[in-house]
Amino acid sequence: MNPEQRIDKLLVFDVWGDYAHFRRFYTTTSPLTFTVPPRTALCGLIGAMIGLEKENNEYLKYFTTDKAYIGLKLLTPVKKVIIAENLIHTKNAKGIGMNLITERTQINFEFLKDPRYRVYFYHADKEIYQQLRENLEAHKSVYTPCLGLSENIANFVFVGEVEAKTNSSIDEYVQIDSVLPSEKIVCEKGINFNLDGEFFSMKVPIELNLERVVTKYSDLLFERNGKRIEVKLAEPYWTIDYGTGTQENIVFIE
Repeated sequence: MNPEQRIDKLLVFDVWGDYAHFRRFYTTTSPLTFTVPPRTALCGLIGAMIGLEKENNEYLKYFTTDKAYIGLKLLTPVKKVIIAENLIHTKNAKGIGMNLITERTQINFEFLKDPRYRVYFYHADKEIYQQLRENLEAHKSVYTPCLGLSENIANFVFVGEVEAKTNSSIDEYVQIDSVLPSEKIVCEKGINFNLDGEFFSMKVPIELNLERVVTKYSDLLFERNGKRIEVKLAEPYWTIDYGTGTQENIVFIE
């Protein structure tokens, strides 16, 4: 987080689908999915919604961690299924119709089933921020939104533009609603494991350069059923007020 960046409002929207697949880069013959969407996947989703240029990965320059601030909350428990897919061999199929390709390989894919997420977004560029706000309000997307793979089409709904207040909790536990990078947690007794829950941590890519090379990773901590995590934080968190008596505490993925 850029210390000079002042955030007082965020865009909040929910996104969901029947299936999601965020491929782990180190898998080969049996593609596995990250358990939660990496920040890089959320950048692609938002970029598609507002129509940022995809050629030569130009959209990525708008989503560096010093410009785009993104948070994520699980709204449904994590469920995974294995689905066998038939992949066609296109290497030697140049010049013929796709329907004439006879060589196929059946591969088992791991998918997330019935995922639903809440996304929190702020951008230092007011034009990008405003464009996303307008598209969310109109339920409009320039490109088809999807959850990882193009066939995993997603739907979304605008929750609202909400007020956000900065807080800190170095000495006391605070309940966080979003997934959070583990490096933001105070090391000694920073997590309260006395609460009921299934806690997981996963290393995911955070930022890509224009050559799609990962320049930053982070270990994300989350509760599998979307419950709050009680932690002591070494860095600030944000309290979101929906104006209905409902509040959420979140941390940005960075």
